[in-house]
Amino acid sequence: MLTLYFSGTGNSKFIAEHFSQKMGAECHSIEEEIDFKKIMAVTETIVVSYPIYGSCVPKIMREFVTRNRLLFDQKNLIILSTQLMFSGDGARIFTELLEGVTINILYAEHFNMPNNICNIPLLSVGNPKKIVNYVKKAEKRLDNVVKNIRNGVVKTRGFNPVSNYLGLWMQRKSFLRLEKKAEKDVIITDNCIVCLKCVKICPMKNLEPIEQKIEPKGNCTLCYRCVNACPQKAITVLLHGQVKQQYQGIK
Repeated sequence: MLTLYFSGTGNSKFIAEHFSQKMGAECHSIEEEIDFKKIMAVTETIVVSYPIYGSCVPKIMREFVTRNRLLFDQKNLIILSTQLMFSGDGARIFTELLEGVTINILYAEHFNMPNNICNIPLLSVGNPKKIVNYVKKAEKRLDNVVKNIRNGVVKTRGFNPVSNYLGLWMQRKSFLRLEKKAEKDVIITDNCIVCLKCVKICPMKNLEPIEQKIEPKGNCTLCYRCVNACPQKAITVLLHGQVKQQYQGIK
């Protein structure tokens, strides 16, 4: 069993690593510089974990699957998606990336996780107690997932027609337009001290130091990693309200 994940600020990493520990699976971020073709070719079951953005698979994960889609052929597939509240068919939508590829879906589940959008008052970053409560519920659901898989129970969250409708018409259609806009809508204010932290951690290599400032290159995946990590709170993406309390991930 092999787990492959993308995690912007740590929530999907938490689910991927804890699931892998419980199931004895090999676990890798898709950002790692390793031979994915080699390790995917020799495994029977592939687990994918990613955050759901507007009922969509993140751009960086979509690109990874496009490059390696034939390596999913004839594999068992487990999908573990993280979300803020409700995504409709956030797990099911991953399978659309594999149309024409034969897969056997063993399990699909959604996990509600702490908010990392740190510059919208209506979506405030939770206090430590609230984050702990999210984690406890996620761990309980993860235990149930592991138990069901070991007992041969198949569950596919988000695969019914209602979830598909809610994902497509309530979120996905509008989000894909926003995602395209966000690719080139990264603002870095004069508070930036060019510490290069954002350059080092950006999963898309979208930020580049040029003439004593940081310039975006128009390829943001909207993961909010740089927004939450900037020591000067100088970066925003798409939504340009003031950054107040940054999300530091799950300790």
